[in-house]
Amino acid sequence: MTRKRADPLAGVGELGTPGAWLAWAEKAYAREKIALGQVATNAHDEALYMILRTLDLPLDSEAGVLARKLRAAERKGLATIFRRRVVDRVPAAYLTQEAWLGEHRFFVDERVIIPRSYFLEIIPEQLDAWLPVGTQVRRAADVCTGSGCLAILLARQFPGATIDACDLSAAALDVAKINVREHRLGRRVHLFAGDVLDAVPVRPGGYDIILSNPPYEPSALVDSQAPEFAAEPRMAHDGGRDGLGIIRKLVRQATERLQPHGFLAIEVGGLRAAIDREFAAFEPHWLHTQDGADCIVLFQAARLQRTRA
Repeated sequence: MTRKRADPLAGVGELGTPGAWLAWAEKAYAREKIALGQVATNAHDEALYMILRTLDLPLDSEAGVLARKLRAAERKGLATIFRRRVVDRVPAAYLTQEAWLGEHRFFVDERVIIPRSYFLEIIPEQLDAWLPVGTQVRRAADVCTGSGCLAILLARQFPGATIDACDLSAAALDVAKINVREHRLGRRVHLFAGDVLDAVPVRPGGYDIILSNPPYEPSALVDSQAPEFAAEPRMAHDGGRDGLGIIRKLVRQATERLQPHGFLAIEVGGLRAAIDREFAAFEPHWLHTQDGADCIVLFQAARLQRTRA
Protein backbone atom coordinates (compact mmCIF):
# COMPACT_ATOMS: atom_id res chain seq x y z
CA MET A 1 0.00 0.00 0.00
CA THR A 2 1.36 3.40 -1.01
CA ARG A 3 1.53 5.90 1.83
CA LYS A 4 -0.08 9.24 1.06
CA ARG A 5 2.53 11.97 0.80
CA ALA A 6 2.42 14.56 3.56
CA ASP A 7 1.26 18.07 2.61
CA PRO A 8 4.41 20.24 2.36
CA LEU A 9 2.41 23.18 3.71
CA ALA A 10 0.94 21.41 6.73
CA GLY A 11 0.87 23.74 9.71
CA VAL A 12 1.86 26.94 7.90
CA GLY A 13 -1.31 28.65 9.03
CA GLU A 14 0.31 29.08 12.44
CA LEU A 15 3.28 31.04 11.10
CA GLY A 16 2.70 34.50 12.50
CA THR A 17 5.51 36.66 11.05
CA PRO A 18 7.29 37.07 7.71
CA GLY A 19 10.46 35.86 9.42
CA ALA A 20 8.77 32.62 10.43
CA TRP A 21 7.57 32.14 6.86
CA LEU A 22 11.08 32.78 5.56
CA ALA A 23 12.59 30.17 7.88
CA TRP A 24 9.90 27.67 6.89
CA ALA A 25 10.36 28.37 3.18
CA GLU A 26 14.12 27.80 3.27
CA LYS A 27 13.59 24.37 4.81
CA ALA A 28 10.73 23.56 2.44
CA TYR A 29 12.79 24.48 -0.61
CA ALA A 30 15.56 22.11 0.50
CA ARG A 31 13.19 19.30 1.47
CA GLU A 32 11.19 19.50 -1.78
CA LYS A 33 14.31 20.03 -3.93
CA ILE A 34 12.96 23.22 -5.49
CA ALA A 35 14.93 24.31 -8.56
CA LEU A 36 16.43 27.79 -8.42
CA GLY A 37 18.16 30.13 -10.84
CA GLN A 38 15.26 31.92 -12.52
CA VAL A 39 14.80 34.68 -9.93
CA ALA A 40 17.52 34.00 -7.38
CA THR A 41 20.28 31.45 -6.87
CA ASN A 42 19.40 30.63 -3.26
CA ALA A 43 16.21 29.80 -1.37
CA HIS A 44 16.54 32.65 1.12
CA ASP A 45 16.58 35.37 -1.54
CA GLU A 46 13.77 33.92 -3.63
CA ALA A 47 11.51 33.23 -0.64
CA LEU A 48 12.13 36.70 0.80
CA TYR A 49 11.28 38.24 -2.57
CA MET A 50 8.00 36.29 -2.72
CA ILE A 51 7.08 37.22 0.85
CA LEU A 52 7.68 40.92 0.29
CA ARG A 53 5.81 40.93 -3.00
CA THR A 54 2.84 39.00 -1.56
CA LEU A 55 2.60 41.38 1.41
CA ASP A 56 3.01 44.40 -0.89
CA LEU A 57 6.13 45.52 0.95
CA PRO A 58 9.09 47.30 -0.69
CA LEU A 59 11.84 45.00 -1.90
CA ASP A 60 14.35 47.14 -0.02
CA SER A 61 12.47 46.82 3.28
CA GLU A 62 14.46 46.90 6.50
CA ALA A 63 15.02 43.62 8.33
CA GLY A 64 12.55 44.73 10.99
CA VAL A 65 9.59 43.89 8.74
CA LEU A 66 10.31 40.19 9.32
CA ALA A 67 9.03 40.56 12.88
CA ARG A 68 5.72 42.24 12.09
CA LYS A 69 2.56 40.35 13.01
CA LEU A 70 0.62 38.96 10.08
CA ARG A 71 -3.13 39.25 9.69
CA ALA A 72 -5.14 36.14 8.81
CA ALA A 73 -5.63 37.33 5.23
CA GLU A 74 -1.87 37.84 4.85
CA ARG A 75 -1.13 34.33 6.13
CA LYS A 76 -3.68 32.96 3.67
CA GLY A 77 -2.06 34.88 0.80
CA LEU A 78 1.37 33.51 1.68
CA ALA A 79 0.02 29.97 1.92
CA THR A 80 -1.56 30.31 -1.53
CA ILE A 81 1.55 31.60 -3.28
CA PHE A 82 3.91 29.12 -1.61
CA ARG A 83 1.58 26.25 -2.46
CA ARG A 84 1.83 27.23 -6.10
CA ARG A 85 5.61 27.51 -5.81
CA VAL A 86 6.43 24.48 -3.65
CA VAL A 87 3.69 22.04 -4.67
CA ASP A 88 2.81 23.11 -8.21
CA ARG A 89 6.41 24.19 -8.95
CA VAL A 90 5.35 27.38 -10.72
CA PRO A 91 8.36 29.69 -11.20
CA ALA A 92 8.37 32.65 -8.82
CA ALA A 93 8.53 35.21 -11.65
CA TYR A 94 5.33 33.83 -13.17
CA LEU A 95 3.62 34.16 -9.79
CA THR A 96 4.61 37.82 -9.41
CA GLN A 97 4.54 38.54 -13.17
CA GLU A 98 7.80 40.42 -13.04
CA ALA A 99 11.53 39.90 -13.39
CA TRP A 100 14.43 42.17 -12.59
CA LEU A 101 17.69 42.70 -14.42
CA GLY A 102 19.65 44.99 -12.16
CA GLU A 103 17.47 48.01 -11.45
CA HIS A 104 15.19 47.38 -14.42
CA ARG A 105 11.82 45.68 -13.98
CA PHE A 106 10.19 43.68 -16.77
CA PHE A 107 6.73 42.21 -17.09
CA VAL A 108 6.78 38.44 -17.66
CA ASP A 109 4.33 35.58 -17.88
CA GLU A 110 4.24 32.05 -19.25
CA ARG A 111 4.66 33.30 -22.82
CA VAL A 112 8.33 34.11 -22.30
CA ILE A 113 11.45 32.71 -20.73
CA ILE A 114 12.20 34.46 -17.44
CA PRO A 115 14.93 37.08 -18.07
CA ARG A 116 18.35 36.11 -16.73
CA SER A 117 21.47 36.86 -18.66
CA TYR A 118 25.14 37.62 -18.28
CA PHE A 119 24.55 40.45 -20.73
CA LEU A 120 23.33 42.41 -17.70
CA GLU A 121 26.98 42.92 -16.73
CA ILE A 122 28.50 42.70 -20.21
CA ILE A 123 26.44 45.44 -21.90
CA PRO A 124 27.52 48.32 -19.65
CA GLU A 125 31.02 47.10 -18.86
CA GLN A 126 32.56 45.50 -21.95
CA LEU A 127 30.83 46.22 -25.26
CA ASP A 128 32.34 49.67 -25.82
CA ALA A 129 35.85 48.23 -25.64
CA TRP A 130 35.22 46.21 -28.81
CA LEU A 131 34.31 49.23 -30.92
CA PRO A 132 36.75 51.76 -32.40
CA VAL A 133 37.42 54.66 -30.05
CA GLY A 134 34.80 57.36 -30.51
CA THR A 135 32.27 55.08 -32.25
CA GLN A 136 28.68 56.20 -31.76
CA VAL A 137 26.46 53.13 -31.87
CA ARG A 138 23.66 53.93 -34.28
CA ARG A 139 22.03 50.56 -34.85
CA ALA A 140 22.03 47.28 -32.95
CA ALA A 141 20.01 44.06 -32.96
CA ASP A 142 18.79 41.69 -30.26
CA VAL A 143 18.05 38.28 -31.76
CA CYS A 144 15.66 35.92 -29.89
CA THR A 145 14.52 38.86 -27.78
CA GLY A 146 11.81 37.07 -25.77
CA SER A 147 10.49 39.64 -23.29
CA GLY A 148 12.51 42.38 -24.98
CA CYS A 149 14.74 42.87 -21.96
CA LEU A 150 18.12 42.87 -23.74
CA ALA A 151 16.88 45.18 -26.48
CA ILE A 152 15.78 47.59 -23.76
CA LEU A 153 19.15 47.34 -21.98
CA LEU A 154 20.89 48.06 -25.29
CA ALA A 155 18.69 51.09 -25.89
CA ARG A 156 19.49 52.44 -22.44
CA GLN A 157 23.22 51.86 -22.86
CA PHE A 158 23.33 53.50 -26.30
CA PRO A 159 20.82 56.37 -26.20
CA GLY A 160 21.55 57.38 -29.80
CA ALA A 161 20.86 53.91 -31.21
CA THR A 162 17.89 52.27 -32.86
CA ILE A 163 17.42 48.64 -31.81
CA ASP A 164 15.87 45.88 -33.93
CA ALA A 165 14.57 43.03 -31.77
CA CYS A 166 13.25 39.80 -33.23
CA ASP A 167 11.78 36.51 -32.07
CA LEU A 168 10.08 33.52 -33.69
CA SER A 169 7.33 33.53 -31.05
CA ALA A 170 4.49 35.94 -31.68
CA ALA A 171 3.33 35.36 -28.11
CA ALA A 172 6.72 36.40 -26.74
CA LEU A 173 6.64 39.53 -28.86
CA ASP A 174 3.30 40.47 -27.31
CA VAL A 175 5.09 40.51 -23.96
CA ALA A 176 8.02 42.44 -25.46
CA LYS A 177 5.55 45.08 -26.68
CA ILE A 178 4.36 45.56 -23.10
CA ASN A 179 7.91 46.06 -21.86
CA VAL A 180 8.94 48.38 -24.67
CA ARG A 181 5.87 50.49 -23.95
CA GLU A 182 6.44 50.51 -20.18
CA HIS A 183 10.05 51.60 -20.70
CA ARG A 184 8.88 54.27 -23.17
CA LEU A 185 11.17 53.09 -25.95
CA GLY A 186 8.65 52.52 -28.72
CA ARG A 187 10.36 55.00 -31.05
CA ARG A 188 13.74 53.31 -30.76
CA VAL A 189 13.08 49.58 -30.23
CA HIS A 190 11.44 47.90 -33.23
CA LEU A 191 10.02 44.37 -32.94
CA PHE A 192 9.92 41.75 -35.70
CA ALA A 193 8.42 38.26 -35.80
CA GLY A 194 10.58 35.71 -37.60
CA ASP A 195 13.30 33.07 -37.45
CA VAL A 196 16.57 34.73 -36.41
CA LEU A 197 16.97 37.79 -38.70
CA ASP A 198 14.75 36.53 -41.53
CA ALA A 199 11.98 39.10 -40.96
CA VAL A 200 14.23 42.06 -40.16
CA PRO A 201 14.86 44.46 -43.06
CA VAL A 202 18.46 44.76 -44.19
CA ARG A 203 19.67 48.06 -42.79
CA PRO A 204 21.91 50.26 -44.94
CA GLY A 205 25.42 50.11 -43.55
CA GLY A 206 24.59 47.27 -41.17
CA TYR A 207 24.70 46.94 -37.40
CA ASP A 208 27.36 48.07 -34.99
CA ILE A 209 26.31 45.32 -32.58
CA ILE A 210 24.29 42.13 -32.81
CA LEU A 211 23.74 40.24 -29.61
CA SER A 212 21.66 37.22 -28.71
CA ASN A 213 20.76 34.96 -25.82
CA PRO A 214 19.28 32.24 -28.06
CA PRO A 215 17.96 28.76 -27.32
CA TYR A 216 21.17 26.75 -26.87
CA GLU A 217 20.34 23.70 -24.79
CA PRO A 218 20.60 20.34 -26.59
CA SER A 219 17.15 18.81 -27.05
CA ALA A 220 17.94 15.80 -24.84
CA LEU A 221 18.81 18.11 -21.96
CA VAL A 222 15.58 20.06 -22.40
CA ASP A 223 13.68 16.77 -22.12
CA SER A 224 14.98 16.27 -18.58
CA GLN A 225 14.61 19.80 -17.17
CA ALA A 226 13.28 20.49 -13.68
CA PRO A 227 9.58 21.46 -13.61
CA GLU A 228 10.35 25.16 -13.14
CA PHE A 229 12.39 25.31 -16.34
CA ALA A 230 9.98 23.04 -18.20
CA ALA A 231 7.28 25.62 -17.40
CA GLU A 232 9.03 28.09 -19.69
CA PRO A 233 8.40 27.94 -23.45
CA ARG A 234 10.35 24.99 -24.82
CA MET A 235 11.33 26.92 -27.94
CA ALA A 236 13.20 29.38 -25.72
CA HIS A 237 15.48 26.56 -24.52
CA ASP A 238 15.75 23.99 -27.32
CA GLY A 239 18.73 24.59 -29.59
CA GLY A 240 18.39 21.33 -31.48
CA ARG A 241 20.33 18.09 -31.26
CA ASP A 242 23.63 19.69 -30.29
CA GLY A 243 22.37 23.11 -29.16
CA LEU A 244 23.98 24.92 -32.10
CA GLY A 245 21.09 24.96 -34.57
CA ILE A 246 20.08 28.60 -34.13
CA ILE A 247 23.62 29.78 -33.43
CA ARG A 248 24.87 28.50 -36.80
CA LYS A 249 22.19 30.45 -38.66
CA LEU A 250 22.84 33.57 -36.59
CA VAL A 251 26.57 33.50 -37.34
CA ARG A 252 25.85 33.20 -41.07
CA GLN A 253 23.37 36.07 -41.05
CA ALA A 254 25.49 38.31 -38.85
CA THR A 255 28.35 38.01 -41.31
CA GLU A 256 26.16 39.80 -43.88
CA ARG A 257 24.54 42.27 -41.47
CA LEU A 258 27.42 43.76 -39.46
CA GLN A 259 29.39 46.88 -40.21
CA PRO A 260 33.10 46.12 -40.74
CA HIS A 261 33.93 47.45 -37.28
CA GLY A 262 31.01 45.66 -35.60
CA PHE A 263 30.68 42.42 -33.68
CA LEU A 264 28.34 39.58 -32.78
CA ALA A 265 28.02 38.50 -29.12
CA ILE A 266 26.12 35.34 -28.12
CA GLU A 267 25.38 33.79 -24.74
CA VAL A 268 25.89 30.05 -25.21
CA GLY A 269 25.71 28.36 -21.81
CA GLY A 270 27.83 25.23 -21.68
CA LEU A 271 28.71 25.13 -25.39
CA ARG A 272 32.16 26.68 -25.16
CA ALA A 273 34.05 23.60 -26.36
CA ALA A 274 31.60 23.08 -29.23
CA ILE A 275 31.85 26.75 -30.28
CA ASP A 276 35.64 26.72 -30.17
CA ARG A 277 35.69 23.59 -32.29
CA GLU A 278 33.12 24.54 -34.93
CA PHE A 279 33.94 28.24 -35.28
CA ALA A 280 37.69 28.16 -34.75
CA ALA A 281 38.30 29.92 -38.08
CA PHE A 282 36.44 32.98 -36.76
CA GLU A 283 38.74 33.28 -33.72
CA PRO A 284 36.03 33.37 -31.04
CA HIS A 285 36.77 35.52 -28.00
CA TRP A 286 35.23 34.70 -24.61
CA LEU A 287 34.07 37.59 -22.44
CA HIS A 288 34.88 37.32 -18.75
CA THR A 289 32.00 37.31 -16.26
CA GLN A 290 32.18 38.02 -12.56
CA ASP A 291 31.38 34.45 -11.55
CA GLY A 292 33.84 32.93 -14.02
CA ALA A 293 31.19 31.32 -16.23
CA ASP A 294 32.63 33.17 -19.26
CA CYS A 295 29.84 31.89 -21.48
CA ILE A 296 29.42 34.83 -23.87
CA VAL A 297 31.33 34.48 -27.12
CA LEU A 298 32.21 37.45 -29.31
CA PHE A 299 32.95 37.34 -33.03
CA GLN A 300 34.39 40.42 -34.72
CA ALA A 301 32.85 41.29 -38.08
CA ALA A 302 36.27 41.67 -39.68
CA ARG A 303 37.10 38.05 -38.91
CA LEU A 304 33.70 36.72 -39.99
CA GLN A 305 33.85 38.64 -43.25
CA ARG A 306 37.50 37.86 -43.95
CA THR A 307 36.83 34.16 -43.55
CA ARG A 308 33.79 34.37 -45.83
CA ALA A 309 35.84 36.09 -48.52
